[in-house]
This record gives sequence, structure tokens and C-alpha cells, in this order.
Amino acid sequence: MSTSYPKTGKEGFCLLVVDAHCDTLSRQACRGFPLSRQLEGQVDLPRLRQGKVKVQFFAVFVPLEYRGMYLRRALEQVDYFYRLLSTWEEVRPVKDRASLEEALAEGKTAGVLAVEGGHVLEGSLAALRVFHLLGVRCLTLTWNGRNELGDGVGEEGGLSSLGREVVREMGRLGMLVDVAHLSPAGFWDVLRQAEGPIIASHANSRALCDHPRNLTDEQVRALAATGGVIGVTFVPHFIDPEKPTLDRLIDHMEHLAEIGGIDCVGVGSDFDGVPEPWEEMPDATSWPRLISRLRERGWKEEEIRKVMGENFLRVMRAVWP
Repeated sequence: MSTSYPKTGKEGFCLLVVDAHCDTLSRQACRGFPLSRQLEGQVDLPRLRQGKVKVQFFAVFVPLEYRGMYLRRALEQVDYFYRLLSTWEEVRPVKDRASLEEALAEGKTAGVLAVEGGHVLEGSLAALRVFHLLGVRCLTLTWNGRNELGDGVGEEGGLSSLGREVVREMGRLGMLVDVAHLSPAGFWDVLRQAEGPIIASHANSRALCDHPRNLTDEQVRALAATGGVIGVTFVPHFIDPEKPTLDRLIDHMEHLAEIGGIDCVGVGSDFDGVPEPWEEMPDATSWPRLISRLRERGWKEEEIRKVMGENFLRVMRAVWP
């Protein structure tokens, strides 16, 4: 299906944005604030509408200190997601290609449920299948630490036998495997198990910023070879510890494109996932600012369409039933 990209104003902003990661659910669910009005965070429904975000991944994240309550708290966020979207007709939960295409064709924002951190499965493959039944279509296997599926970034181990089984089952179910936060050994274990495209929902280039959450050139090439996508992220210390400017973020995008090809580059803001907003892209209304700067740097319209949305849409269509 071809998707038209609406434009607005004399700048002609390309407006179909697919944001592969935000932490708004975990930030707001515990507070009980309705996202149908503008809040103190970075993402809410009015700002998604103003920023013309057409696909927003909503991460279910449970902090590690809630051991023994991971599953319960994750389910509370899933419940919050559906209660929220039941009151806002402009955002529609999507679970497969058909519902995705329907939302896009009708001009709605597609809301995608993702789980950030396999610790919420509490070691249960059955829990993965239940989350799938509840509409979760993406799983970040680890957060920063170790869980039953494998080691997170900063650890030396790879996937456990359960972790490898989870990756295979995700492939069978049609779920996106997300290697963000995963240890290097775990990353390579995923590539040995996965049969389709994999994603890194929010990460940058380690060649430009030597942070363990970023991906090396070797990892970028390998991920791109699966047909996968890396969502460049707005976390300042993943961009540059000294000068995290918008131009430096675009440097990351250009380097990833040089190493893995333009088809492996997307965006994953991590809005509401950092203590303070990045002043260059403060919230979900800021996407035209990035698009405008890409044009000023000489990017072609086709390249902008790919990184702002088409690449992640391609992977979703390839993996989802």
C-alpha cells in the first residue's frame, strides 16, 4: 500500500512520523493523568496531533526495583493504554497490518504497544503469549541489567536458553525483536536466532559517541543486513556528552546511513524517558524542526520520508501478520 505524505505551509514538512519509542505510559500511568489534555511531559494526545505523529510506539516499562510486581505493574500499564485510547478517537491501537493500514488510511495515529524489558515476563514464555494476545507487538529483551532472558548493556553474557526461545517464539507470533539495551553478546545471539528484521528502537552510533547503549559499526551493518531499523534517539548523552546539538544528531543519522544504508535509519525519541527534555527537540510537536534541518543539510525528500517513517513501516509490515 502506498501512503501519501501530507504537507503543510510553505516549508512543505513531510508529516508522516513513526516514533519507535516513548516512555509516556510508565511516566503517566502511576499518576493517573488523562493524556487527552496537555501535560508536563513530552507526549500527550494534543501534541501527537500537532506534531503529526502517525505511528507512536508506547513502551510498557517497569523499574527494576519493583521485583515481585513486574507482571502486575506491566498489566496496569497495558490497561491504562486501552482505557486512554478508548476516550480518544484520533489514536487507534494497532495489532496487525490490516489495522495499521486502516489507521493510516483514515488519518488516525496508530498506537503500538511495546514492552521495554523482558523482566516483566518473570521467566514465563506463557506470559509472552498473553502479552501478544493483549496487543503487545514489540519486546525489548532486556533493560540495562540482567534478567531471565539474558544480559543487558554493561554485562558480558548473552541470551539464556529461555531468551533464545523467546526470540524464536516472537518470530512465530509476529512480534518485533528490539535489541536496544541488550549486551553485545546478546545482540549477536539474537542475530543467530531471528529469521526476520530486528530493530533497535532507540540507539545511536557508537563510532560518534562512545556510550555502551549505542551500536558499533559492526552491529549496524549486521542489523541492516536483516532488513532492520535503528531509531536514532534524543537522549543527550547518547548524542554527544559535550555538545548534543541537532546537527550532531543528524551526524549520527548520516553515519548510520553511510554504514548500513539509508533503509536502516529511523527515529525513536525516548520522549518521557529522560529526566529533562532535550532543548533541541523538547516534545512531540518538534518533529518539523528535525525535518527542516535535514532539508537544510541537503537530504532528499525520499531519504527524509524513509527515516521519518517509511523504514519502520516497512519492518512492521514485514513482521506483523
